[in-house]
Amino acid sequence: MKTNSQQHHRCAWSLKSPLMMEYHDHEWGVPVRDDKILFEFLVLESAQAGLSWQTVLQKRDAYRKAFDQFNPKKIACYGKKEVSLLVVNPGIIRNRLKILAAITNAKVFLEVQREHGSFSNYIWDFVNGQTINHKIKNAKMFFCTSKESELMSSELRKRGFTFVGSKICYSFMQAVGMVNDHEIGCFRHHEVMDSPKNSYAKNLTIDERKAEA
Repeated sequence: MKTNSQQHHRCAWSLKSPLMMEYHDHEWGVPVRDDKILFEFLVLESAQAGLSWQTVLQKRDAYRKAFDQFNPKKIACYGKKEVSLLVVNPGIIRNRLKILAAITNAKVFLEVQREHGSFSNYIWDFVNGQTINHKIKNAKMFFCTSKESELMSSELRKRGFTFVGSKICYSFMQAVGMVNDHEIGCFRHHEVMDSPKNSYAKNLTIDERKAEA
């Protein structure tokens, strides 16, 4: 019988703070098909560029208030007035380029929705609609990019999205469950893999993953 500590072994990165642990235990790696949540992570991951994810999580509630609960239709209509308020908002990352990126990306996000029926339909096609379950033993085996994130970054940029480099795209893929990068010893690895939301998962060993790259 497993002890409680064995049942709740977590990925090492999540142990930095209670906030990171909460996010790890309940969100990270869980497949997301809801467009509103996908857009939220797109904004947050873009805002993270050059910063830590913990910094972004600490500001997440403030982002929701500042960016109309991540409503892309409202954000797409932001003008100089809204931008001037956002760049002095102490609750968010006050980087003008990142703020403008959120507005630009909202506009392109809506275009993708119209073209594909939903952003989910479009973005999940980069992994053929299947979560890729990596079999990672420890943090040293983590990927920062993949062939899927490279392609996603390239295609998103062609459409006009900004702050969507390959590393940002891969981090986005991890967040929304397009890849399951929980360590195999982490209690969430199999919980995420066995989730009904993950019923179309594709399992890959590290060697198999490298062979596909």
